[in-house]
Amino acid sequence: MREQPIGEAVKSDKRAEVTTYHWGDMHSAIDTLLEDIRHLRRQLTLAEAAMSRGMTPGWRPSYDRD
Repeated sequence: MREQPIGEAVKSDKRAEVTTYHWGDMHSAIDTLLEDIRHLRRQLTLAEAAMSRGMTPGWRPSYDRD
């Protein structure tokens, strides 16, 4: 029997939590996750605007995965 790595176990637990929270409604779960993404992108924009340029020379946040 193959043991499941810790990272995979955590991922499936999180998926189950999200699905359970939305009573199995995957559309609601996806809508909530998309809203979370929008919120975090707004927060990143605000943080970028508030940071001094000397604090992080040359660094700019990325809004998409690399």
